[in-house]
Amino acid sequence: MIEVEKKFRLTKRQRDAVLKRLPEVGASLQGEEFEENTVYQGEVLNSGACVLRIRRAGANATLTYKKRIPSASSIKQQREEETGIEDPEAMAAILEVLGFTPALVYEKRRQTWLLGNTEIVIDVLPFGLFMEIEGRVSEIKAIERKLGLKGLKAEPATYPQLARKHGKLYDGLIEARF
Repeated sequence: MIEVEKKFRLTKRQRDAVLKRLPEVGASLQGEEFEENTVYQGEVLNSGACVLRIRRAGANATLTYKKRIPSASSIKQQREEETGIEDPEAMAAILEVLGFTPALVYEKRRQTWLLGNTEIVIDVLPFGLFMEIEGRVSEIKAIERKLGLKGLKAEPATYPQLARKHGKLYDGLIEARF
């Protein structure tokens, strides 16, 4: 599967404006959750172009592999393979036996909205406020127009890249926690 999304870094004022505008354009709030994301490294993952992650959100956990497709566009595309996991601790143990070790952990509060076939998320991380719009390229551009917000800055970096930059190193593990 190819994930297509555009990420924006937001100021508090921009986030408040987006949250006000979303219901006005017909978006529906799907919920809010707190996530803990653990990114693993290993011999085949050290290139920086791909990510192997366990995400825990409430009682749910997901194993995800992502590999960015090189592009100069602010709308990024990446291969994404994802599956729910019943026991995240067992999965972490399996990954470690296979030679993958935790490299970084970042936490996030996420609010998810839907508008047509497009998902819009508002994220709060220890290092900033963000919005992601995920859908087809034409849908992403349409949502940008509908929101009508000026001055939004596209953020090309991934959350793992930002966590590496802004997180703190503890015993060989980079952490970006609240």
